[in-house]
Amino acid sequence: MYNKKSKIELEKNLEKENFERITCSFYKYFSITNPNELRDFLYKNLEELNVLGRVYIASEGINAQISIPDYQMESFKEYIQSIDGLSNLQFKHAVEEGRSFIKLKILVRDEIVAYKIPENSYDMNQIGTHLKPIDFHKSIKKDGSVVVDMRNYYESEVGKFKNAIIPDAHYSKELLPTVAKLLEKEKDKKVHLYCTGGIRCEKASSYLIKKGFKEVYQLEGGVIQYAHDIKNSNLKSEFIGKNFVFDDRMGERVTNDIISFCHQCKEPSDYHINCNNDACHLLFIQCDNCNDKFKGCCSKDCMDFANLDTDTQKKLRKDENKKVSSAKLSTKFRPKLYKLFNYWK
Repeated sequence: MYNKKSKIELEKNLEKENFERITCSFYKYFSITNPNELRDFLYKNLEELNVLGRVYIASEGINAQISIPDYQMESFKEYIQSIDGLSNLQFKHAVEEGRSFIKLKILVRDEIVAYKIPENSYDMNQIGTHLKPIDFHKSIKKDGSVVVDMRNYYESEVGKFKNAIIPDAHYSKELLPTVAKLLEKEKDKKVHLYCTGGIRCEKASSYLIKKGFKEVYQLEGGVIQYAHDIKNSNLKSEFIGKNFVFDDRMGERVTNDIISFCHQCKEPSDYHINCNNDACHLLFIQCDNCNDKFKGCCSKDCMDFANLDTDTQKKLRKDENKKVSSAKLSTKFRPKLYKLFNYWK
């Protein structure tokens, strides 16, 4: 069971919808005996509810980012919480709505967050103390507090908590060892972890506790819930900029601060885009002017290739000796574009 429609057909279906959609996310660590069986069961039922999005299932739990028709929201909640192990879920609603997904994809993985660390390096029965957003907001201002961003560097580029430590890690598997090393001399301080929705802090906090950290706290509900609660409480946000999200919206604005810059001209910008060259798709930050100049591409090389007719592109992509992408890197790797190309000195 999987989507068999083309992207064009899926987009047309979305355009025809005469109802609103609600983007939300949830996760839970719990034991799943047969992830593949649950995957097929979920796909059948979520498809009937017209749910779109991305769901990861592993023997250790579930992680979901989804788009639900507004009229199906209550039916969806009732259904998902009727599944063994999934009662009392915390649903986090998007800070800003918009088209987030065009299809439903449910994948079985080894982990719901791909840290790829040894099982003896953490214990999910010993995790950090959950702090509600307002409590987290107050706690990080106290002396002896350390704030650590548990997201990828390209997420932190466009938004972060003030004075947060930003690990320079390209892959999730590098993140926890990098953080432990950065905090080596901070074991007696109050370590505050945060991520987009909370899931990445669960195993991370357990890992740090195993490493000997005394006080580890994590932001319950992540930046998503923090943005809602701070706004509702009329408090000044300690998180500045945009909250990067892994869907078509690319980000949710939390404050009006623009803390990043265009990777091509260095003008202030926090708009992430995937290179318009189908052979590249590099994720980078591009301002409106450069978007016009490079036609949504990361470089002139990619722009020239993207302008070729489809048949020529297909032929060149089969030729290993022909350069078809400026990045020439795996799409799983997010290089810093301004370091790849000499756009400025």
